[in-house]
Amino acid sequence: MKTQHKLQKSHESEGITRGSRNVFEDLGFSKSEAADLKVKAGLTLQIHNRIKELGLTQVLAADQLGISQPDVSKLMNGRHTGYSVERLLSLLNALEVDVDIVMRPKHHGRKVQPGVVRVMEATVA
Repeated sequence: MKTQHKLQKSHESEGITRGSRNVFEDLGFSKSEAADLKVKAGLTLQIHNRIKELGLTQVLAADQLGISQPDVSKLMNGRHTGYSVERLLSLLNALEVDVDIVMRPKHHGRKVQPGVVRVMEATVA
């Protein structure tokens, strides 16, 4: 424990700030905008991974997705500007990915906090 405290103290003296769990919030976006950007980034990563998994070229992926090859290139490079969450979900569907949305109440005692949206890839058994 002493070592951890010393390590934390040395980081503070160097001007290192512990980030939140959302890089977009750390970059100065509002909480709601940062949450939206984080979801879009997660979905874009899933699109990238699925295209790679299927072994598709960008031209073949563009044909399957119904978008241009330059737009596939943008998505493959993590640029999701101009895409809504709904559109990104439809692109995943076009790549033969089932998307499940699970909702559950958030319980944190008496303190009211907004819910969280997470993008996760299911493990295949």
